[in-house]
Amino acid sequence: MAKKISLGIFALCLLFCSIPVISSAQDKPVDPILTVDRIYNSREFASQRFGPARWLKDGASYTTLEDSKDVPGGRDILVYSAETGKREVLVSASKLIPPPLAGPNPLAIENYEWSADGKKLMIFTNSKRVWRQNTRGDYWVLDLASGALKKLGGRFEPSTLMFAKFSPDGLRAAYVVKNDIYAEDIASGRILRLTFDGSETLINGTFDWVYEEEFSLRDGFRWSPNGRFIAFWQIDSSRVKEFNLINNTDSLYPRLIPIKYPKPGETNSACRVGVVNAFGGPVKWISLPGDARNSYIARMDWAGHSNEIIFQHLNRLQNTLSVMLGDVRTGEARTIFTDKDEAWVDVVNDLRWVENGARFTWTSERDGWRHVYFVSRQGEAKLITPGDYDVMGIDGIDEKGGWLYFTGSLENPVERYLYRVKLAGKSKPERISPKDKPGSHSYQMSPSTAWAIHTCSTFDMPSAVDLVKLPAHTVVRQLAENKELMAKVNALKRKPVEFFRVDIGNGVLLDGWCLKPPDFDPEKKYPLFFQVYGEPAGTTVNDRWGGNGYLWHLLLAQKGYIVASVDNRGTPAPRGRAWRKIVYRQIGILASEDQAAAARALIQKWPYVDADRIGIWGWSGGGSMTLNMMFRHPEIYKTGLAVAFVANQRYYDSIYQERYMGLPKDNQEGYKNGSPITYASQLKGNLLIVHGTGDDNVHYQNFEALVNELVAGGKKFTMMAYPNRTHGISEGRGTTLHLYNLLTSFLLANMPPGPKLAAN
Repeated sequence: MAKKISLGIFALCLLFCSIPVISSAQDKPVDPILTVDRIYNSREFASQRFGPARWLKDGASYTTLEDSKDVPGGRDILVYSAETGKREVLVSASKLIPPPLAGPNPLAIENYEWSADGKKLMIFTNSKRVWRQNTRGDYWVLDLASGALKKLGGRFEPSTLMFAKFSPDGLRAAYVVKNDIYAEDIASGRILRLTFDGSETLINGTFDWVYEEEFSLRDGFRWSPNGRFIAFWQIDSSRVKEFNLINNTDSLYPRLIPIKYPKPGETNSACRVGVVNAFGGPVKWISLPGDARNSYIARMDWAGHSNEIIFQHLNRLQNTLSVMLGDVRTGEARTIFTDKDEAWVDVVNDLRWVENGARFTWTSERDGWRHVYFVSRQGEAKLITPGDYDVMGIDGIDEKGGWLYFTGSLENPVERYLYRVKLAGKSKPERISPKDKPGSHSYQMSPSTAWAIHTCSTFDMPSAVDLVKLPAHTVVRQLAENKELMAKVNALKRKPVEFFRVDIGNGVLLDGWCLKPPDFDPEKKYPLFFQVYGEPAGTTVNDRWGGNGYLWHLLLAQKGYIVASVDNRGTPAPRGRAWRKIVYRQIGILASEDQAAAARALIQKWPYVDADRIGIWGWSGGGSMTLNMMFRHPEIYKTGLAVAFVANQRYYDSIYQERYMGLPKDNQEGYKNGSPITYASQLKGNLLIVHGTGDDNVHYQNFEALVNELVAGGKKFTMMAYPNRTHGISEGRGTTLHLYNLLTSFLLANMPPGPKLAAN
C-alpha cells in the first residue's frame, strides 16, 4: 500500500517545489539546476554543525562546542542550562593553547570527555586513521581549577595513543599504545605499563581488522567502577592468513601492506578477556568454554559492580549467543542466559543495568519481533515491550517514573519515532515524537530522561536539531535550524519524493521511493534508474535526509531519469524477524529475485517507464547486487554501475559472510549461487565496474577476478581502478568529484535521459 500523504507533507512538497530563493550567505539567486561539481567540489550544501554535546550528570545541563569569538580558529566549550537556556563559557579556546613548544594555536577538538566529577576535561586531537576511523591521536587533560593543560603519554610518539579515558576518580587515565595498555597518573605524569606482550599479532585493548569491521569493536578495555581494575580484550591473530595489498604509487618500488584477514571457513583470531590491577600485576584470564578461534566475545563490560564482568559469547555460526558472568577473583565464568535462532542472533548493544544491578535490559527476536526484556542475574527474562512491532534501539530508562523510551516505527517501516512503555510491561507504546512531523527522529537523552537533543529530517528536508522537554516533547529552543541549507535545497528544481509499496506476488509487499523529473509528464516514457543495497547490513528506503547522495539522485532526476530504490526481504527494516532472516544461507539469491520482481511490477504499474531503459547502481553490497541483477536478469537491466563490490562471497570476511551463509563446507551451493561472478557470462548490457586498489574491506581481488571472468566470456565492459583508495574511494585530491563525474557520464552515455512519447 502506498504511503498516504498528509496535508502537512503536501504543504512541504509545495514549499520544496518553490522558485529560486536568495541565499543570505551569497546574496545571489541559487541556481535551481544541480551539477556534480556543486555537490562534490564545494561546501554549498554543507549542514550547520552542532556539538558534539555531552549531558552532565545533573541531567539538566549540557556542554557543546562553539566557534570562539576571541581565539581565531579555536572552539570554546560552553555549558547550557536546559531549563533556562543560560549559557556560560566553561572552557575558552584560550585555555586550550598548549605550552609554547607545542605550537601557538589552540587544540583542534575532535572529541572530548569529562571526568566523573566534572573537574577535568580530556581532549582528543591530532588523530590518525586506523582502518575506517581516526582512532589514534593525542590526548590532553585540562584541570579546570588550576588551568593546567597536560599532554598524556609524554614519552610516546605523537598520534599513537588510543581510547584514553579517565579512571572513575578522575586522578588517572588509561590508554593503548602499540597494542599494550598503560595507566598514567595525571598529576605527576608517571606512566605504568600494564601489559607487556603486545605485538603486531597479539593485540591488547583494541582489535584486529575483522572484529572492528563486523562487531564495531575498537575500544577494547574498561575501567572497573571502583577504579582498581581494568578488563580488556586480547586478540591473537598469529594464525590468521595475511592478505597483501600492494601500494604501487607512494615509492619507487611497490610496497606490500599485509592484513590479517580471515575469509569464510579459514582460521580466525583467538580472543580472550583478562583483568589486570590498575596499579600493575599479573593478568587474571577469564575461563570461557569452547575453541577461542571458533567463537567470539562480541561484547564485554563490568556487570554493574567491580566483582564480575558480563560477556556476550557467540559460537562461530553466530546462532547461539550466551550471556556469561565472569568472576574477576577466580577467573571462572558461568552462563546465565542464552539466545538462539535457526538463522543468526544479533549482538545486543542496549544492555543496561537496572534495579541497582539486579537485572539488565536485553533485546531479542525470540517471539518473532525485536523486543526488550529485563533479565535477572539468574537468567529469568521478563518481556517489557509486547506486540507486533520492532524495537530499533533503547533511548533511555526512567526508573523513578517507571518508563522505557525506545526508537521504533509501529506503522511505517521507513520512518523512526520515539515511544515509551511502562517498565512493568504489558502496556501499549505511547508515541512521544510529534504526530505532525513525519520522517525520522533521533534523540540524545539526558540521564534523567527529562530532556533530549532531538534531530528530525525527512528524505528531502535536511536535519534540524532542537532541545525538547519530555515526555510532552515541548520544543524549548532551536540548536541547529539549518535554515540556509533548507533555503538552498528548497530553491532546487525538483518534485517531492514519493514513497510506495510494490506487490511482487504471494502477499509480499516491498517498500520503495522514487524521484521523478521536475517536469515529469505521465504521458511520456522515462528511463528508470535504481539505487540498490539489498544486504542484511542496511536499508536504502528511509524517510530521512540523505545529504549528497540525495542531491546526486536529484541531479539525475533533473536530467530526466526516474530514480528509485526498493528494499528487498532480508534488509534490516522493522518488519519482524521473518522478514529479516528469510535470506539465511541464500544471500544474493532471494534478494535478486525480489529486486527483479519489483522491477517487473513497477514497469507494469507505471506506464510512464521505458522498459528498454532500466538501469541500476550500488556500492559495496549494493555493487554486488548490481552485478547480480545485470548478470541474472539481463532482460530487465540494460545499464549497471557497480562500485567496490564483492564478486565472490568466498573472498569476503569470515564473521560477516558466515553469519548469513553458514560455513562454506556446509553451504557450497549457496556461496556459489549467491556470488555474481558465477553468472558473469550472462552479461548483455552496459556495465561499469569501479574499485579502489587499496580497499582493505572488499579487496581488489574481487575486481580482478571478475575482470578475468568477463574477458574469458568475451564480454564488453568498462572498468576504473583508483590506486590505493580504500572502500570509500575518497582519498586523494579530486577523487570523489572524479568518481561521481565518471558515474554520471557513463549513465548519460549508455542510458540516455529524458522522455520519449508513449506509444499509442
